Amino acid sequence: MAEKVDKYTYRVTWSEEDAEHVGLCAEFPSLSWLAATPEAALKGIRKLVAEVVADMAGTGEEIPEPFSTKHYSGKFLVRVPPEVHRHLAMEAAEAGVSLNRLASAKLSQ
Repeated sequence: MAEKVDKYTYRVTWSEEDAEHVGLCAEFPSLSWLAATPEAALKGIRKLVAEVVADMAGTGEEIPEPFSTKHYSGKFLVRVPPEVHRHLAMEAAEAGVSLNRLASAKLSQ
């Protein structure tokens, strides 16, 4: 179980509102941990996630898979208004690239 918890996506940022560092876990967006130092915030959120995962395992709940171990196909559908689609298609044609290549470049910026 600890191995899975180590594979989650953690982040520490400053909270101006709380005047403390806040530890976050992307796979558990409702959880956070406030602390005076970034190190303590990271340690706190990791411990909290481990406790929540253990509790979920004990009650038979589905435990989120870490983003780092998920398989991504590289494909997803994005719906845009027809005007945006037209504009992007024209931009791609003028640049001499496919609409897919243009969209991929814009998303990776």
